[in-house]
Amino acid sequence: MKTENQPTSPIIDVLIPAFNEENSVGKVIKDLPSLVRNIIVVNNNSNDATRNVAKAAGAIVLDEPIKGYGRACLTGMDFIDQLPEPPDILVFLDADYSDYPEQLLDVIEPILTSDMDMVIGSRALGAKEKGSMTLPQVFGNWLATTLMRWIFHTSYTDLGPFRAIRWKALKAVGMEDQDYGWTIEMQIKAAKLGLKTTEVPVDYRKRIGVSKVSGTVKGVFGAGYKILYTIGKYS
Repeated sequence: MKTENQPTSPIIDVLIPAFNEENSVGKVIKDLPSLVRNIIVVNNNSNDATRNVAKAAGAIVLDEPIKGYGRACLTGMDFIDQLPEPPDILVFLDADYSDYPEQLLDVIEPILTSDMDMVIGSRALGAKEKGSMTLPQVFGNWLATTLMRWIFHTSYTDLGPFRAIRWKALKAVGMEDQDYGWTIEMQIKAAKLGLKTTEVPVDYRKRIGVSKVSGTVKGVFGAGYKILYTIGKYS
Protein backbone atom coordinates (compact mmCIF):
# COMPACT_ATOMS: atom_id res chain seq x y z
CA MET A 1 0.00 0.00 0.00
CA LYS A 2 1.26 3.48 -0.87
CA THR A 3 1.72 6.02 1.86
CA GLU A 4 1.08 9.73 1.52
CA ASN A 5 4.83 10.37 1.23
CA GLN A 6 5.38 7.98 -1.65
CA PRO A 7 5.35 9.65 -5.07
CA THR A 8 2.81 8.33 -7.54
CA SER A 9 3.79 7.63 -11.11
CA PRO A 10 2.28 10.03 -13.64
CA ILE A 11 -0.41 8.70 -15.94
CA ILE A 12 0.81 8.94 -19.54
CA ASP A 13 -1.38 8.37 -22.58
CA VAL A 14 -0.30 8.46 -26.23
CA LEU A 15 -2.44 9.75 -29.09
CA ILE A 16 -1.61 8.64 -32.64
CA PRO A 17 -3.58 9.96 -35.64
CA ALA A 18 -3.35 7.45 -38.48
CA PHE A 19 -4.39 7.52 -42.13
CA ASN A 20 -3.44 4.47 -44.20
CA GLU A 21 -0.51 3.42 -42.02
CA GLU A 22 -1.03 -0.36 -41.93
CA ASN A 23 2.68 -1.02 -42.53
CA SER A 24 3.97 1.21 -39.74
CA VAL A 25 1.45 1.80 -36.96
CA GLY A 26 2.07 -1.60 -35.38
CA LYS A 27 5.81 -0.86 -35.17
CA VAL A 28 5.10 2.48 -33.47
CA ILE A 29 2.86 0.84 -30.87
CA LYS A 30 5.34 -1.99 -30.24
CA ASP A 31 8.25 0.41 -29.58
CA LEU A 32 6.47 2.60 -27.04
CA PRO A 33 7.73 2.26 -23.44
CA SER A 34 5.68 0.08 -21.11
CA LEU A 35 4.95 2.97 -18.72
CA VAL A 36 2.29 4.26 -21.14
CA ARG A 37 -1.25 3.63 -19.87
CA ASN A 38 -3.32 3.99 -23.04
CA ILE A 39 -2.21 4.03 -26.66
CA ILE A 40 -5.03 5.66 -28.58
CA VAL A 41 -4.96 5.38 -32.37
CA VAL A 42 -7.45 7.49 -34.28
CA ASN A 43 -8.15 5.77 -37.59
CA ASN A 44 -8.72 8.77 -39.85
CA ASN A 45 -10.77 7.33 -42.72
CA SER A 46 -8.15 4.76 -43.71
CA ASN A 47 -8.99 2.40 -46.55
CA ASP A 48 -6.37 -0.18 -45.60
CA ALA A 49 -5.85 -2.40 -42.55
CA THR A 50 -4.69 0.38 -40.21
CA ARG A 51 -7.54 -0.23 -37.76
CA ASN A 52 -6.96 -3.99 -37.53
CA VAL A 53 -3.20 -3.71 -37.22
CA ALA A 54 -3.43 -1.07 -34.47
CA LYS A 55 -6.01 -3.06 -32.53
CA ALA A 56 -3.99 -6.27 -32.83
CA ALA A 57 -0.95 -4.40 -31.48
CA GLY A 58 -2.88 -3.46 -28.34
CA ALA A 59 -4.10 0.06 -29.05
CA ILE A 60 -7.49 1.56 -28.34
CA VAL A 61 -8.76 2.36 -31.85
CA LEU A 62 -11.21 5.16 -32.55
CA ASP A 63 -12.71 5.97 -35.94
CA GLU A 64 -12.83 9.50 -37.34
CA PRO A 65 -14.35 9.29 -40.84
CA ILE A 66 -13.63 12.91 -41.80
CA LYS A 67 -10.02 13.46 -42.84
CA GLY A 68 -7.88 15.97 -41.00
CA TYR A 69 -4.87 15.64 -38.69
CA GLY A 70 -6.29 18.10 -36.18
CA ARG A 71 -9.74 16.56 -36.42
CA ALA A 72 -8.29 13.15 -35.57
CA CYS A 73 -6.47 14.64 -32.58
CA LEU A 74 -9.63 16.33 -31.35
CA THR A 75 -11.52 13.04 -31.63
CA GLY A 76 -8.87 11.41 -29.46
CA MET A 77 -9.07 14.22 -26.92
CA ASP A 78 -12.86 13.90 -26.76
CA PHE A 79 -12.41 10.21 -25.90
CA ILE A 80 -9.87 11.02 -23.18
CA ASP A 81 -12.27 13.58 -21.72
CA GLN A 82 -14.71 10.75 -21.05
CA LEU A 83 -12.25 8.51 -19.21
CA PRO A 84 -12.82 8.06 -15.45
CA GLU A 85 -9.31 9.38 -14.84
CA PRO A 86 -7.56 11.67 -17.35
CA PRO A 87 -3.82 11.37 -17.99
CA ASP A 88 -1.32 13.67 -16.36
CA ILE A 89 0.58 13.87 -19.65
CA LEU A 90 -0.57 13.33 -23.22
CA VAL A 91 2.02 12.48 -25.87
CA PHE A 92 1.32 13.04 -29.57
CA LEU A 93 3.12 10.81 -32.05
CA ASP A 94 2.77 10.12 -35.77
CA ALA A 95 1.92 6.65 -37.07
CA ASP A 96 4.49 6.54 -39.89
CA TYR A 97 7.46 5.28 -37.80
CA SER A 98 9.62 8.27 -38.72
CA ASP A 99 10.09 9.08 -35.04
CA TYR A 100 11.64 6.74 -32.49
CA PRO A 101 8.80 5.90 -30.05
CA GLU A 102 11.25 4.80 -27.36
CA GLN A 103 12.41 8.44 -27.14
CA LEU A 104 9.12 9.21 -25.42
CA LEU A 105 11.13 8.93 -22.21
CA ASP A 106 13.31 11.84 -23.34
CA VAL A 107 10.31 13.89 -24.44
CA ILE A 108 8.46 13.64 -21.13
CA GLU A 109 11.55 14.04 -18.94
CA PRO A 110 11.47 17.88 -18.69
CA ILE A 111 7.83 17.70 -17.54
CA LEU A 112 8.74 15.22 -14.83
CA THR A 113 11.95 16.85 -13.62
CA SER A 114 11.79 20.53 -14.60
CA ASP A 115 8.09 21.32 -14.17
CA MET A 116 7.58 22.06 -17.86
CA ASP A 117 4.08 22.23 -19.30
CA MET A 118 4.94 21.24 -22.87
CA VAL A 119 7.91 19.66 -24.60
CA ILE A 120 8.48 19.64 -28.36
CA GLY A 121 10.59 16.86 -29.83
CA SER A 122 12.84 18.84 -32.15
CA ARG A 123 14.09 17.12 -35.29
CA ALA A 124 16.24 20.20 -35.94
CA LEU A 125 18.21 19.44 -32.77
CA GLY A 126 18.37 15.67 -33.27
CA ALA A 127 19.97 13.33 -35.78
CA LYS A 128 18.10 13.11 -39.08
CA GLU A 129 18.53 10.27 -41.53
CA LYS A 130 19.41 11.59 -44.99
CA GLY A 131 16.24 12.10 -46.97
CA SER A 132 13.94 11.86 -43.96
CA MET A 133 12.78 15.47 -44.38
CA THR A 134 12.13 17.09 -47.74
CA LEU A 135 13.43 20.54 -48.61
CA PRO A 136 9.91 22.03 -48.34
CA GLN A 137 9.62 20.54 -44.84
CA VAL A 138 12.96 21.94 -43.72
CA PHE A 139 12.24 25.36 -45.20
CA GLY A 140 8.69 25.41 -43.84
CA ASN A 141 9.88 24.63 -40.33
CA TRP A 142 12.58 27.28 -40.53
CA LEU A 143 10.14 29.92 -41.82
CA ALA A 144 7.44 29.10 -39.28
CA THR A 145 9.78 29.06 -36.28
CA THR A 146 11.47 32.26 -37.44
CA LEU A 147 8.15 34.06 -37.79
CA MET A 148 7.05 32.81 -34.37
CA ARG A 149 10.29 34.07 -32.87
CA TRP A 150 9.75 37.52 -34.37
CA ILE A 151 6.06 37.81 -33.57
CA PHE A 152 5.57 35.76 -30.40
CA HIS A 153 9.14 35.86 -28.99
CA THR A 154 9.40 32.07 -28.85
CA SER A 155 12.51 29.94 -29.24
CA TYR A 156 11.10 26.92 -31.08
CA THR A 157 13.29 25.21 -33.68
CA ASP A 158 10.67 22.81 -35.03
CA LEU A 159 6.97 22.09 -35.43
CA GLY A 160 7.67 18.45 -34.70
CA PRO A 161 4.57 16.28 -34.15
CA PHE A 162 6.33 14.22 -31.44
CA ARG A 163 5.45 16.23 -28.34
CA ALA A 164 4.23 15.93 -24.77
CA ILE A 165 1.95 18.26 -22.84
CA ARG A 166 0.28 18.22 -19.46
CA TRP A 167 -3.40 17.34 -19.93
CA LYS A 168 -4.54 20.34 -17.89
CA ALA A 169 -2.35 22.65 -19.98
CA LEU A 170 -3.69 21.17 -23.21
CA LYS A 171 -7.25 21.77 -22.08
CA ALA A 172 -6.36 25.36 -21.18
CA VAL A 173 -4.88 25.90 -24.65
CA GLY A 174 -8.26 25.22 -26.27
CA MET A 175 -7.24 23.51 -29.50
CA GLU A 176 -9.43 24.15 -32.54
CA ASP A 177 -7.52 23.46 -35.77
CA GLN A 178 -8.73 20.46 -37.74
CA ASP A 179 -5.91 19.90 -40.20
CA TYR A 180 -2.39 21.12 -40.98
CA GLY A 181 -2.32 23.97 -38.47
CA TRP A 182 -2.59 21.74 -35.39
CA THR A 183 1.05 21.73 -34.27
CA ILE A 184 1.73 25.42 -34.77
CA GLU A 185 -1.59 26.41 -33.16
CA MET A 186 -0.59 24.52 -30.03
CA GLN A 187 2.82 26.19 -29.90
CA ILE A 188 1.51 29.71 -30.51
CA LYS A 189 -1.28 29.39 -27.95
CA ALA A 190 1.10 27.91 -25.38
CA ALA A 191 3.35 30.94 -25.84
CA LYS A 192 0.47 33.39 -25.55
CA LEU A 193 -0.70 31.69 -22.35
CA GLY A 194 2.79 31.81 -20.87
CA LEU A 195 3.10 28.06 -20.52
CA LYS A 196 6.51 26.70 -19.60
CA THR A 197 7.82 25.03 -22.75
CA THR A 198 11.08 23.58 -23.96
CA GLU A 199 12.48 21.33 -26.67
CA VAL A 200 14.51 18.13 -26.60
CA PRO A 201 16.39 16.57 -29.52
CA VAL A 202 14.64 13.66 -31.20
CA ASP A 203 15.99 11.53 -34.02
CA TYR A 204 14.18 11.16 -37.30
CA ARG A 205 14.26 8.55 -40.08
CA LYS A 206 12.60 8.00 -43.42
CA ARG A 207 8.97 7.26 -42.89
CA ILE A 208 7.32 4.04 -44.01
CA GLY A 209 5.17 4.79 -47.06
CA VAL A 210 4.49 8.12 -48.74
CA SER A 211 3.72 11.24 -46.72
CA LYS A 212 0.24 12.66 -47.19
CA VAL A 213 1.68 16.15 -46.69
CA SER A 214 5.27 16.42 -47.92
CA GLY A 215 4.76 13.61 -50.44
CA THR A 216 2.28 15.56 -52.57
CA VAL A 217 2.27 19.02 -54.14
CA LYS A 218 -1.22 19.64 -52.75
CA GLY A 219 -0.08 18.64 -49.28
CA VAL A 220 3.00 20.87 -49.34
CA PHE A 221 1.09 23.97 -50.44
CA GLY A 222 -1.86 23.19 -48.19
CA ALA A 223 0.34 22.83 -45.12
CA GLY A 224 2.36 25.94 -45.99
CA TYR A 225 -0.75 28.06 -46.43
CA LYS A 226 -2.31 26.82 -43.20
CA ILE A 227 0.85 27.48 -41.19
CA LEU A 228 1.08 31.07 -42.44
CA TYR A 229 -2.68 31.55 -41.93
CA THR A 230 -2.45 30.32 -38.35
CA ILE A 231 0.45 32.64 -37.55
CA GLY A 232 -1.53 35.57 -38.94
CA LYS A 233 -4.70 34.53 -37.11
CA TYR A 234 -3.10 34.62 -33.66
CA SER A 235 -0.66 37.50 -34.14
